Amino acid sequence: MAGGEGSRLRPLTLGRPKPMVPVVNQPVMAHIIDLLKKHGITEIILTLQYRAEDIQDHFGDGHNIGVNIRYTIEETPLGTAGSVKLAEEFLDEPFIVISGDALTDFDLTALMNYHQEMGAMATLTLTRVANPLEYGLVIIGEDGRVRQFQEKPSWGEVFSDTVNTGIYLLDPKIFQYMEKGQPYDWSQNIFPRMLEKGDLIYGYVAEGYWSDVGSLTDYMRANADMLEQRMHIELPGKHIGGRIWIDEDVEIAPDAQLYGPIYLGPGVKVKGGAIIRGPSVIRDFTIVDNRATIDRSIVWRNSYIGERAELRGCIVGRQCNIKGRSMLFEGVVLGDNSIVGESAVIAPNVKIWPSKEIERGAMVNSSIIWGSQGRRVLFGRYGVTGLVNVDITPEFAAKLGAAYGAILPKGSSVTVNREPHHTPRMIKRAILSGLPSAGVNVSDLRNLPIPVARFNTRNSENVSGGIHVRLSPYDNRTIDIRFFDKRGLDIDKNTERKIENVFFREDFRRVYLDEIGRIDYAPNPVEKYTQDFLRRVDVSGLEGHDRGRRVVIDYSSGNTSEILPSILDKMNCDVVALNAGLDEAKLFRTQEQTQENMKRLGVITQTLDADLGVRIDSSGEKLYAVDNRGHQIHPMQLAAAVALMMFKAQEGGIVAVPVNAPSIFERIAGQFGGEIQRTRVSTYAQMQAASRSGVIMATDGEGGFIFPNFHPGMDAMFAAAKILELTIKQGQRISEVVNSLPGYALVRTKVACRWEDKGRVMRVLNEQYKNGAQQIDGVRIALGEEWVLILPDPDRPLFHIFAESQSSDQAQILVDKYAGLVTGLQQ
Repeated sequence: MAGGEGSRLRPLTLGRPKPMVPVVNQPVMAHIIDLLKKHGITEIILTLQYRAEDIQDHFGDGHNIGVNIRYTIEETPLGTAGSVKLAEEFLDEPFIVISGDALTDFDLTALMNYHQEMGAMATLTLTRVANPLEYGLVIIGEDGRVRQFQEKPSWGEVFSDTVNTGIYLLDPKIFQYMEKGQPYDWSQNIFPRMLEKGDLIYGYVAEGYWSDVGSLTDYMRANADMLEQRMHIELPGKHIGGRIWIDEDVEIAPDAQLYGPIYLGPGVKVKGGAIIRGPSVIRDFTIVDNRATIDRSIVWRNSYIGERAELRGCIVGRQCNIKGRSMLFEGVVLGDNSIVGESAVIAPNVKIWPSKEIERGAMVNSSIIWGSQGRRVLFGRYGVTGLVNVDITPEFAAKLGAAYGAILPKGSSVTVNREPHHTPRMIKRAILSGLPSAGVNVSDLRNLPIPVARFNTRNSENVSGGIHVRLSPYDNRTIDIRFFDKRGLDIDKNTERKIENVFFREDFRRVYLDEIGRIDYAPNPVEKYTQDFLRRVDVSGLEGHDRGRRVVIDYSSGNTSEILPSILDKMNCDVVALNAGLDEAKLFRTQEQTQENMKRLGVITQTLDADLGVRIDSSGEKLYAVDNRGHQIHPMQLAAAVALMMFKAQEGGIVAVPVNAPSIFERIAGQFGGEIQRTRVSTYAQMQAASRSGVIMATDGEGGFIFPNFHPGMDAMFAAAKILELTIKQGQRISEVVNSLPGYALVRTKVACRWEDKGRVMRVLNEQYKNGAQQIDGVRIALGEEWVLILPDPDRPLFHIFAESQSSDQAQILVDKYAGLVTGLQQ
């Protein structure tokens, strides 16, 4: 009997019938079929109702598993007996009725022998349980004959601990008590009637394991019992000691800690420092990332458990994505295809229905059934971002490409570009398949630095936008998909929403055969970029200036090494190149590795007495510098030094800086009759500011520079050339310019804040400081010569606090004061 919906097992049964819920390595009904085969029963009829096709698709005719399966399907519920009546034509000899959603190792051969010995019309398999309240009681006499039935009694009505397991051996004569198509129940209708008629009904008290997997608690216990070998069922896979069973292609890091009993399904990967305590089941192709902890939990197939995530006594459905540092507590059940954002916490006994998304940092205290928790968005600070092959899969990328294409006119063209790494390559190719399906042509830039992709998007005819796929500079497991408008700038929020709407509604435009877009390689993208680059750098004005030409460039193993050397050669620069060969294994570097590279750059620059040492990040967008003494230049100081040189070269110009930059910029501008324009703290805001008339430079103070006379996108290659041009023409080393800067003291910190409190904190701050605060981005409080900025993080549950004062000590006092204010407003 396999028609059960399993309402008490929700949300696990929302996407599958109850018999298909897996216990350890396979659906619970597959364990029952194995039991039947063990006792020589290979002719099987499955009575189906709820999601019948799921069971039929999985088991088929049974030949692959050594049995012969036929099916009957209830159009309307017919009860435990009425459903069996549908199969009457196949049942011309004694037959067993057994539940497809219970787990047992009963000796069915002994049951059959007992039935035959007693000459019974019906033999009921009984077992003794400690708590009989949830079961139907069966009272039997000393001879084994059934005397009475008692359905789910109260404790005052309990006269026996012998319960009905729902496993019956029946003679076909029993069908005389039923009419086909009418609902009947064995215990309530058929067996009592047989007692009245005096038919022989016997009870067989079986020894062994039996569990009705009817509730989430029962389900957890059944998995644990199988791992603890409380039933006579052979555990799958290979036993490697310590009560740990693994299937094929399992990878366990040497420093992972596993405490059995544990089952790891095929293709499971357990990364470094992970801890798994049993009884736990980790099913096929699930990844347990670095230092994650799983304790007494069940994780279904194709799921991802992020770095330092914690699962304690919970159930995780199929294809779930649990991001780093998130926590799931006792009794949590996470439905299929759900996402738990980074650092989110799900409180005990919370149920999350399938396909829900828990926002980063959220604290979930109640079950989520209808709708989604958190924002249903694709875009974040760095475009569409996610773990490769977990969040960002080829199927996802193809849909994303189709969604973007759907918001553009048919026949439009889009540039598509990637970093030289194999994971962006896979995702880019999937995007390439989605765009033409919407009638959009693709101009493939292959793999070029982001600035070159932006330039070609801006300067190519009939191009409506662009896409760039990169490995995240912050996490080598993560992919960023960035979208450009026709100017080569990041798309605005309105365009993001249009793409999201199409994506989530799946309202894709599928064009007819002759309108499918074409994919072509863009003609000479590097040559176009280089030619205009050299027109924007005053190479001719460098003649007669010998000082400042020696430079050390660290290319970070990225593809800027294929473009910038020829440009610097035309500028007659003496260049020493580091990490100039393309190496996808080195495109991502940890903070420690980056710092080591900067130290090495400083040593080499000092040793060679070069005028400047520059590290260009792998994407070609950010630039970091050391001076001739080998000292690292703080990115904010470098930004101020370049601003000073730009004002000196173009008096009266405008430089755009974010609202969190120190007031040194205003003091520099005042020296040269220039102007500072404050922007929001985002790359998009910087690009928009750089597009305005009169702006000669924009900088984020974190290594990003925009020179709008070339193109309004961050470009570390052009920034390096421009710094060389300015220092050479102005006859100063960069160290001399930095030393001439006015002093400043800027301190920053972070304060954690729950998502649900962020809006209230911002409202109170704006009310309290409405007369003395700028509201470009966050709340910037002017305090005479001092200021404080309280800035909510767009992607994480926290605030950034910046403060500038006459000294670092004074700035620290301000930061501590306002950090305490933000903390207090949450209480």
